[in-house]
Amino acid sequence: MKHYILQDAWNIIEEGFEPHLHKISESIFSIGNGRMGQRANFEEDYTGESLQGSYVAGVYYPDKTRVGWWKNGYPEYFAKVLNAANWIGIHLKINEEVLDLATCKTEGFRRVLNMQEGYLERSFTATLQNGTRVRIHAVRFCSIVDDEAGAVRYSITPLDASARLEITPYVDGDVRNQDANYDEKFWNPIAHELVNHEGYLTLETRKTAFQVTTGMHCVVERAGAALAPQVTTAEAKYIAATYHTEANAGEEVVVYKYAVNLSSENHPKDQLVAHAKNIMADVVTKGFDVMKQEQAAAWASKWEESDIVIEGDVAAQQGIRFNIFQLNQTYTGEDARLNIGPKGFTGEKYGGSTYWDTEAYCIPFYLATAGPQVARNLLVYRHRHLQKAIENAQKLGFKDGAALYPMVTMNGEECHNEWEITFEEIHRNAAIAFAIYNYIRYTGDAAYLAEYGLEVLIGIARFWAQRVSWSNDRHQYVMLGVTGPNEYENNVNNNWYTSTMATWCLEYTLQSLQYVQQQEAARYNELLQLTRFKAEEATQWQHVIDNMYYPASKELGIFLQQDGYLDKEQILVKDLPASERPLNQKWSWDRILRSCFIKQADVLQGLYFLEDRYDLDTIRRNYDFYEPRTVHESSLSPCVHAIVAAKLGDEQRAYEFYLRTSRLDLDDYNNDTEDGLHITSMAGTWMSVVEGFAGMRVRNGQLHFAPFLPSKWTSFAFKIRFRGAILHVQIDQRQVQITNASSHEITVFIHGAALTAAAGATVGLSQELIKA
Repeated sequence: MKHYILQDAWNIIEEGFEPHLHKISESIFSIGNGRMGQRANFEEDYTGESLQGSYVAGVYYPDKTRVGWWKNGYPEYFAKVLNAANWIGIHLKINEEVLDLATCKTEGFRRVLNMQEGYLERSFTATLQNGTRVRIHAVRFCSIVDDEAGAVRYSITPLDASARLEITPYVDGDVRNQDANYDEKFWNPIAHELVNHEGYLTLETRKTAFQVTTGMHCVVERAGAALAPQVTTAEAKYIAATYHTEANAGEEVVVYKYAVNLSSENHPKDQLVAHAKNIMADVVTKGFDVMKQEQAAAWASKWEESDIVIEGDVAAQQGIRFNIFQLNQTYTGEDARLNIGPKGFTGEKYGGSTYWDTEAYCIPFYLATAGPQVARNLLVYRHRHLQKAIENAQKLGFKDGAALYPMVTMNGEECHNEWEITFEEIHRNAAIAFAIYNYIRYTGDAAYLAEYGLEVLIGIARFWAQRVSWSNDRHQYVMLGVTGPNEYENNVNNNWYTSTMATWCLEYTLQSLQYVQQQEAARYNELLQLTRFKAEEATQWQHVIDNMYYPASKELGIFLQQDGYLDKEQILVKDLPASERPLNQKWSWDRILRSCFIKQADVLQGLYFLEDRYDLDTIRRNYDFYEPRTVHESSLSPCVHAIVAAKLGDEQRAYEFYLRTSRLDLDDYNNDTEDGLHITSMAGTWMSVVEGFAGMRVRNGQLHFAPFLPSKWTSFAFKIRFRGAILHVQIDQRQVQITNASSHEITVFIHGAALTAAAGATVGLSQELIKA
């Protein structure tokens, strides 16, 4: 772990520049607005190690799969969200020397991500090799008000003597992805123009033919007067304007740089530049200060609905706010075509594509902190890809409408190129079905089943019914050759989680068929024809449900992760030398696969999803067995362990895993933050508080809470939406209070006690009564 980020309730702060930490900081200090995002690259030149990253939502490239041994069924490509044109760049020469933090001496370096108001700030004093000392101060943000625009204020102040400045703001479209399979560049030039201080660069992706217009408008001021550029450069992939001036010692020269990024996903290609100019005119008219004020007001609204306030523990407070901040920067729910990449706008790893993370981890966050249409859009996204899921299954030999949703996708087509994931990690199908159930359970929007959900469920159920095999030896159905959530075991038989979730999907589909038949007969008949559903399918599904094999150890009283798990040498994580962690960076893959070590919650993932099926003793036995063997080298793991530990009343482990999930990137637990942040698991951090420490559940259409206060906290509070109500929940050492900030009354349960809150009223329960 690394502990160089200073603890602060509202800010992420780095003091002192350490080049070996720079790529980690580029991830941590990333900014975005749902339409575009930017790693915390420097505006000025930097020749040290860096990962250039500027991204535009929905724009990707199908990079041809690169494997040593091609297997039938491999996807043809791995989709990659693309590094787009660098719009923040300001090339700066001071007394003829380029400002570069890799070659000059820095003092007073300070970088601050202001989460409350949504901007990135950086300042430092540089001593160049020619002896010149200058003070630099930079502020930038991606506007969530004008979500196709960003702005930079960059100031240069010579300190000891006057200095000649050459300032060149630019847009550079000659960029590459670090993870390109064949070292290709993915952008072709379409058009470029530059008139004085304003210019536009239009590029098109190869193969997919997305077009993006990136524009800049520059204002360079000295003594309050705007300077004119002396030189302009307009090339196919590069536009720049160069300003020359001399500044006196102590005199600040300020560069304002406004930028726009418009995609052909949102505008006709032949109108991209025109629309870019209109948006640019709007933001330039506002000016930097007004844009920044609007940004602060917009973020205040976001925090009003999604903040979690923790008193008494600044590390925990900073962690949860960082996670919520990054989630709100990544996905707004306004565009049903978009989804949530595991790295968001913070890095290239995982291609920026959609994974099962969205359904398993992100939907609960958006259900409670945004309008129901946001989570609904995430579900509709999968419905729109149903035909592609059926085609994906057909490629692997399934038929008759069986649907296998992809592990990784941009457009519904599978594009993951590792066989153990593409062919075997099929539990992702169950997460999509569970998300439909979870959405309806939370919102009460059962009409979704008839409109979209049942069609998806039928496709998924057909897949499971064809994926199982009948074992004459066991006289039961088995699930062979799978990879469960624990990716440190591949090609195993009878993974408990996969088999359990498969039969749950079949049960839920049968229940959903019955519900739609009873409630919307006309739509039911329409769906039967649309899907060509036959009654005998339901009979077969029930036979699978009734005769499924689940591995278990009667001696230990646990569910076995899969057949043969106990054949492995049972070593606990605490007995591993710290020098051998993380395993995926220190051990061979062969050694990992043969070990008992678990990458992330597997059996415990199933107990989390389906906890009402199991008593506390069963959950505790499994938790106490599997947690000590789990290395948590997936970002998706600690939050599940925190929630289950909280349910068991295990405060120590619940708090430990909460802190791990909330500060996973801030403290670089797994030595991988430099690749980008773990955006989707950040929703799990929110779950750790709301479902963990507050114990929130939905049962029979009503909210239940079973809260406890970690000993290091004096209180915590949050807001949630639930079926038209907005509730403020406050938990401290004296009592649990729930304020109903809506226009109708609502009944909630606290540790089983029913409390009815009238509109605008507060109800509560004292901690003494809870403990009694």
